[in-house]
Amino acid sequence: MGGCFSKPKPVELKIEVVLPEKDRGKEELSAGGKGSPRAYQGNGTACHFHAEERLPAPHPYPGAQDCVEAAVCHIKDLENGQMREVELGWGKVLLVKDNGEFHALGHKCPHYGAPLVKGVLSRGRVRCPWHGACFNISTGDLEDFPGLDSLHKFQVKIEKEKVYVRASKQALHLQRRTKVMATCISPSAGHSSSTNVLIVGAGAAGLVCAETLRQEGFSDRIVLCTLDRHLPYDRPKLSKSLDAQPEQLALRPKEFFRAHGIEVLTEAQVVTVDMRNKKAVFKDGFKLEYSKLLLAPGSSPKTLSCKGKDVENVFTIRTPEDANRVVRLARGHNAVVVGAGFLGMEVAAYLTEKAHSVSVVELEETPFRRFLGERVGRALMKMFESNRVKFYMQTEVSELRAQEGKLKEVVLKSSKVLRADVCVVGIGAVPATGFLRQSGIGLDSRGFIPVNKMMQTNVPGVFAAGDAVTFPLAWRNNRKVNIPHWQMAHAQGRVAAQNMLAQEAEISTVPYLWTAMFSKSLRYAGYGEGFDDVIIQGDLDELKFVAFYTKGDEVISVASMNYDPIVSKVAEVLASGRTIRKREVETGDMSWLTGKGS
Repeated sequence: MGGCFSKPKPVELKIEVVLPEKDRGKEELSAGGKGSPRAYQGNGTACHFHAEERLPAPHPYPGAQDCVEAAVCHIKDLENGQMREVELGWGKVLLVKDNGEFHALGHKCPHYGAPLVKGVLSRGRVRCPWHGACFNISTGDLEDFPGLDSLHKFQVKIEKEKVYVRASKQALHLQRRTKVMATCISPSAGHSSSTNVLIVGAGAAGLVCAETLRQEGFSDRIVLCTLDRHLPYDRPKLSKSLDAQPEQLALRPKEFFRAHGIEVLTEAQVVTVDMRNKKAVFKDGFKLEYSKLLLAPGSSPKTLSCKGKDVENVFTIRTPEDANRVVRLARGHNAVVVGAGFLGMEVAAYLTEKAHSVSVVELEETPFRRFLGERVGRALMKMFESNRVKFYMQTEVSELRAQEGKLKEVVLKSSKVLRADVCVVGIGAVPATGFLRQSGIGLDSRGFIPVNKMMQTNVPGVFAAGDAVTFPLAWRNNRKVNIPHWQMAHAQGRVAAQNMLAQEAEISTVPYLWTAMFSKSLRYAGYGEGFDDVIIQGDLDELKFVAFYTKGDEVISVASMNYDPIVSKVAEVLASGRTIRKREVETGDMSWLTGKGS
């Protein structure tokens, strides 16, 4: 293997800014794993905790007939800090030169297949240009999210000034590596009323927590319960691809849960938690004892409170069934979307090719105003208007009118009446923590669960993660924030699992999110709440720009379209602990991004 090396020096970022690609639109469509929508209703047992237990790793180099080996370049072909995609047999690998050493890894991000050669190499890891996942170049291990799988690491040797790479054909073909996991020692003997770890909520935080426990050698019983009827799935994709079927969205197939002894209870609602006796009570009366608990219940969408709010064909998009029904009802008909945030705008964009008309109703002057600012919001609004979307801004819904029980018209406070056969409501969400009100778990005035950097609640042995928590954001002076992003939920789930195992991990990830509309992607990193200025480089009208959000003289977040990998670059600089000053981005000179961090 391209062996390990001493810790690299602080931030050194080397990569050209790559402008639009032909394959840009494909990225949001390819899901991770395929899987069955039917859940595995397990019945495990309380086992003994073996923190030391590790499964032996499979030998990295299979028999010669299963391998391919070839010279891929001359040692002088790559400078330090450079990456190159090289052909190997019928596949490709990512070749990296860092601190004088060569490393060979899988070339595609396992999350959505982004070409990692277009990403950012810094501090001994490569960051995906699309959604910010990070992989260690010495091991291939996933170090920051989104996604669940790591990269394969291939053997490198230098002979006669040539670089040779050896890889198994299977690894070249697969492009993803699931970490080795412990199995539950006794997965299905009696004692079904107690578990070692109970995880409430099977979104990204819950799933990553369960997987991390197994990856770290934990071999006791794990029960994951969800209100959903499906196994954990890629929820951000619901609003971007409303036609997607549950099996296309599944994050892991049914067999995965069975193989690793992770029991999933579907359509299982926890109604109360008795903290003193460490017992969760389900809606059907079933009681489950636990010794460690993760609360990851997510959020519940806000609904309209106007006259006619209960008419048929008004939806909040929470499940694949919701999304599929919206598309069916919208086809050739009139769709109204209430709320011009991420969910509403993604739905509106998706429906333009399906519906006869799409209208968006929003209280603010421009879409995304609070998040992306006036100028970026207006540029995105123009893109929607050129795709036949009509906006009704600075107003709200006063009535939903029905004909024979089904939605027919949406009446606005401005007195405008919109024809509507289906309405999607995307006006925000509230934490789904009502079941914890009398439990002794601390909740803030808005219903969020405050946790510390280790994702611990006020009750020992009880952790919380995901959309329902507030936590201290390290690089914004430990300000307590709620960040309901997919990537953040993954990171918090991992930290919670590590601390269940007493590893003293702390949350330190830089928030990263993305949205996709009309085959165009907007990427965003940082935490921009309270920004007081926006500095834009590039061309907003052409939707080829980078926007830096500043507070005082500090850059606190960044957004871009058609400017990869700038957002991943900025995320990497922020992750290194370096402060980016406003004056550095005002000049338009981006050389500070490739210099050494202070």
